[in-house]
Amino acid sequence: VDFDDGNCPTFHNQIKGIHNVILAVNNRLPGVPHISQAPVLMLRPRAWNMVEHNMMVEGKEAPGPLFDFGLLMYHCGRTLLKHQSGPFLYLSKVESLMEARLWNNIFVWTQQKLGLPLGCIKATVLIENVLATFEMEEILYELREHSAGLNCGIWDYSASFVNKFGHRQDFLLPDRSKYVNMEKRFLRSYMDLLVQTCHRRGALATGGMAAPLLPQSQQTDSYSRVLASVERLKLLEINAGVDGFMVYDMNLIKPMQELFELHTEGDNQLHQVRDDVSVTPQDLLSMPSGGVTLYGLKYNIAVGVLFINAWLSGKGHFFYRGQVEDSATAEISRSQVWQWIRHQARLEDDGRVVSRQLVTELTKELRTDLSPLCHSERTKQKMHTATDMFLEVVLKRHFPEFITSYLNMDHTFLSSQSTREEETVEAGRQRAKL
Repeated sequence: VDFDDGNCPTFHNQIKGIHNVILAVNNRLPGVPHISQAPVLMLRPRAWNMVEHNMMVEGKEAPGPLFDFGLLMYHCGRTLLKHQSGPFLYLSKVESLMEARLWNNIFVWTQQKLGLPLGCIKATVLIENVLATFEMEEILYELREHSAGLNCGIWDYSASFVNKFGHRQDFLLPDRSKYVNMEKRFLRSYMDLLVQTCHRRGALATGGMAAPLLPQSQQTDSYSRVLASVERLKLLEINAGVDGFMVYDMNLIKPMQELFELHTEGDNQLHQVRDDVSVTPQDLLSMPSGGVTLYGLKYNIAVGVLFINAWLSGKGHFFYRGQVEDSATAEISRSQVWQWIRHQARLEDDGRVVSRQLVTELTKELRTDLSPLCHSERTKQKMHTATDMFLEVVLKRHFPEFITSYLNMDHTFLSSQSTREEETVEAGRQRAKL
């Protein structure tokens, strides 16, 4: 249940989402099985980079993750434990053992306050920062009583290289649409090391998200092509020894389970301790070779603009060219555009330099192309605002650390929340009158 990457953290969204979890846990959602019979809930609070503007503690805005975690645990923790369905958590953007230690202290304190047995909270940590890759053993150790293993993902992790080392020419990341995938040395080494680190200690290691959407008709070439592409990349993860991974499209669950059953034995792959793996710092820090294409530049611009537009509409994800896009893909997209401008990368197509002027022109072209899809003056204005905000982010001299933090502190986004809430209240009044 994602309150982070795929969610826009308006106050309405956070409260509504938490309320839905409470309804599900207390068997008050119609047509949903009892919590003891339903799929296990894994709750993902916001990461440490987010704040909750609507709650003050001792004169300071509350950290977003503690707001989410506190409400979920207070209302659901005891019931989830009673029915052997949690409380289980998924922690994003952890960068160091100190952050893992902080979470562990929070878990211990919470269990004491709620009268829950020590160690009943279990958490999977998403290793999506290059610095955390060098502290995976320590992160597991810090959370040892509460650990449900580690998870790896591709786009936030790739973006973290730009975040931490993007000012250096030797860390120039090539076009992700053409040259970046889990088969590349730096990503393959990261996945192998994560599996080895976890399995040596009996902890579960899970792979990333399959973002493609299957076409509705199974009798088409495009359906077979998308499924084959997902299977190829997920088989790579299975062969690396992962114990599971995520899919967005529910229709992928059955073929992916069949893929696991075909290529693995038992419920997990903990027996694959990967003694054959020997990963060096050079392996983890080696950037793939390749350049920049005009297609890749336009794609990154489109994902960045459409993500900001979705946020201004109160949505945390959107669908584009057969895939689900969220803050992870927006993060890598705007990171690459910023870095290519910074290092004056050249397009493979025609040798043009990726300059501030070129990016501005392409962004305005995109706005013109998207204009027919905006069916009202207000949606046109919103798209106009989204393109302006995207250019503001990628043309900055200094790299904004997280696009979500940047947007969450931006006056335009905050004022758009207020406008939406006023409209919701007004719509409720009108319905009440009727």
